[in-house]
Amino acid sequence: MKQEIDRGIFLSALLVVLLVCVPIIIWPEVAGLKIPATYDWIAHNFGLFYQWTVIGIVVFLGWIAFGKHGAIRLGEAEERPEFSTFSWVSMLFCAGVGAGLMYWATIEWSFYLDTPPFGAKPGSDEALAWATSYGLFHWGIIAWTIYALPTVCIAYPYYVKKIPYLRLSTACSTLLGKDLENNFWARIIDAMFMLALLAGAGTSMGLAVPMISATLGDALGIPRSYGLDIAIVASCVAIFAFTVFLGLERGIQKLADLNVILAFLLLAFIVVMGPTLFILRMGTESIGFMLQNMIRMVTWTDTVNRTGFVEDWTIFYWAWWIAFGPFVGIFVTRISRGRTLRQLILSMALFGSLGAWLFYIVIGNYALFLDLNGIVNVRQIVKEVDPAQAIATIIGALPFGAAAQILFAAVSIIFIATTYNSAAYALASSATRRLIAGEDPGRWHRLFWAIVLGILPVTLMAVDGGIKVMTSAVLVASLPLLIIAIMMCVSLIRSLQETAA
Repeated sequence: MKQEIDRGIFLSALLVVLLVCVPIIIWPEVAGLKIPATYDWIAHNFGLFYQWTVIGIVVFLGWIAFGKHGAIRLGEAEERPEFSTFSWVSMLFCAGVGAGLMYWATIEWSFYLDTPPFGAKPGSDEALAWATSYGLFHWGIIAWTIYALPTVCIAYPYYVKKIPYLRLSTACSTLLGKDLENNFWARIIDAMFMLALLAGAGTSMGLAVPMISATLGDALGIPRSYGLDIAIVASCVAIFAFTVFLGLERGIQKLADLNVILAFLLLAFIVVMGPTLFILRMGTESIGFMLQNMIRMVTWTDTVNRTGFVEDWTIFYWAWWIAFGPFVGIFVTRISRGRTLRQLILSMALFGSLGAWLFYIVIGNYALFLDLNGIVNVRQIVKEVDPAQAIATIIGALPFGAAAQILFAAVSIIFIATTYNSAAYALASSATRRLIAGEDPGRWHRLFWAIVLGILPVTLMAVDGGIKVMTSAVLVASLPLLIIAIMMCVSLIRSLQETAA
């Protein structure tokens, strides 16, 4: 069945891309000042709002998962999952993390060790404990719960109430009405989703591409350059095109399966060839320390000292997950027919967290070992050169370093491809007039958005300080989604009450 394009959303999304990219290109200095300044203002004045909203999301989804509504099946009562558990988990994991996980898992600890939270002395044992556990906290259960909220709130009306639109506004259909095509507020909600997705996806690729360039440059003995960056983006787009042509089952599913297998091979190689006992011991300590202090970490506001740690890290991460959440929700909704709400929430929280923790424990602790033992001065390279070169050097220090760097780069490229494929799918779904369960947007439509999503990172990499601008833009773009998150919760509660009545 040929899918009809929703011209209003399609054109508004293009307009959003132009409104974001063109000013940055024309006035990079102004953008470099204004957007971070806006970030600081929002983080200072609304940071507490982010923290309490995130806490509320965890409580709300816990109520859904462990209550009577958790048994509700997405689809018909006798319907069973469309994809195997391995493929389903692979797709939702690859959609949710992107290559940003490879970047931060390797070097995030270095920032915390030098500027630790809770007044710890830099470089001390206490700072080390926080440094190895805070990444697990930021990429763990809370992050995946934030992803699960829009997934649940979109999937329930889409599969159970039969709302024929796979969009973020679908999550608010009980408040807005079923005719989302002609509802002004539904259009605003979908526009906010597109802006936030652009910011979040731009940040992810903007961090990952220089990392891949540096790693491949080291492995192949070629200098890192803007041309190499463009070649990497082009390679990702080529993978987009190929998987879009193959479709969801033969394309995105197979690519996600391959990526997870390659990622596990990389992690196993590092554990076996690296400092095995150090990695396992430090990983065990880190998980225990993080679980013991999770409530303290999620409620810490740094009221007295105001060091900026909460705003620079925790609030940034919550904003990033909130910006990414709707597109992950749309994509995971599409692949979750036949599963229950309980399975959806608990699987995302558990499998997503465990997957991210493995990267932090293995790659992060390997990098920490190199730094503590003077093999690679990771923190110095991060400060004096750049994080991308630090990551390339860390991976290159492994036995068969060049081969390890190529494998690391390959996994990162496929992570980008799977994430952007999922994002393009979400955008194409949002810009399709009607999309009932089991249908997919047109191939050319998905490919078009995959290419459009590559435009912003390319422009940012040509602008000095572009990545800093984009990381700040994530928070700015995610602020309206906090209000939409509350609307989604209210809409879902009303919808559940109507069904039970």
